[in-house]
Formats: sequence, C-alpha cells, structure tokens
Amino acid sequence: MNLVVNARDAMPRGGRVTLTTSLVHVTAAQPHRSGAALGEYVCISVADTGGGMGKEVLDHIFEPFYTTKETGKGTGLGLATVYGIVKQSGGYIDVNSTLAEGTRFELLFPHVEQHKERARLPIRAVPEQASTGSILIVEDEKAVRNVACRVLRRAGYDVIAANDGIDALEIGEDRLAAIDLVLTDVVMPRLNGPELVARLRAMR
Repeated sequence: MNLVVNARDAMPRGGRVTLTTSLVHVTAAQPHRSGAALGEYVCISVADTGGGMGKEVLDHIFEPFYTTKETGKGTGLGLATVYGIVKQSGGYIDVNSTLAEGTRFELLFPHVEQHKERARLPIRAVPEQASTGSILIVEDEKAVRNVACRVLRRAGYDVIAANDGIDALEIGEDRLAAIDLVLTDVVMPRLNGPELVARLRAMR
C-alpha cells in the first residue's frame, strides 16, 4: 500500500502504476540487483511513470523520517516500513529510478514450496466483557483515526478523537480529568506525540 501511494503521489498529472508478480531464480550466472542470496524468490514489483528520483534521493529513501514531500504531506516512515517488512521476512528490496521516466521497486521474498500444516489448537470460548474508560486518540491520518475509534468503541470504550497535537491540547483543557488513556501518533504536524504527552502530563 505504501509503495502504491508513493507511486500515485509521484504522478500528480496522471500516469500508470503497474503491479506484477513473478518467480525469480537468483543464480551465480544471473544475480539480482538487490544482492539477494542464491535461491528462488517471489517477486512483487510496483512501477510508476512519474518523475523519478535522482541519486541523492535514492541514497536516503529507506532512512526513517527522510521525505521529499511537503510538511504535513508525509512522515518519511512509509519506505522505512516497507524496508523493515521485507527484511523481517528474509527478503530483499531493490529500486531503480530515472528522472522524468519513473520508478520501479522490486521486493523479493523467499519462495516456499509447501506451507507447514498449522497446529490445530482447541477453540476456547472467551466470555464477553465490556471494556470501560475514556480514551483520547490523537492521529492526523483520518483513515487510521477512524479505524482506531471504531474498533475501540465496539469494545465498549468512550473514545474522544483529536486531529493532531494542538487539537488534543484544546480537548485536554476541557476534558482531561475524564480521560483515562491517551493513544497518540508520534509524528504529526504542529505538535508531535512526545511533546503532546509532556504538555498533557504538566496539565495533569
């Protein structure tokens, strides 16, 4: 999802995003640009026809908090997250980009011939128990905020939503005594999560 969103953002005037999957055999005679070890991999490719990136950007794109987007438009964590997921899965990632021509990401995951049969654990009924308490959710991404609010409300919590740290401070001034827990994003425009928590703690 992160790669597709980045591809979309790289084509403000329109373009084409192409997703492909394939099996890739890495051999001594046919190495892969990512430096993948010899073996067979499932390759997921995301390519766009956007503006592309120069070497100075490519050298830093997987670094946390590095972004070329305007303030408030991106956290710089998207590609770092992609990189972490790929590495955690024992895979490799490669990016090829040319200015004015586009960008192509290739993600290689180890190919498994057969999945192991999962152990069948007995299903144990858990008694339903309504949760109680008030939670202040602070999240500048509307989609993430809405999902978190919906899940917690279904669980029985009283949920108060804030769009960012400044919004949360204003809510805190009026309702902080009634809030049991603050669940906040870290990177947000205007006021980040750690700064927000420090100011809320000073208030209560």
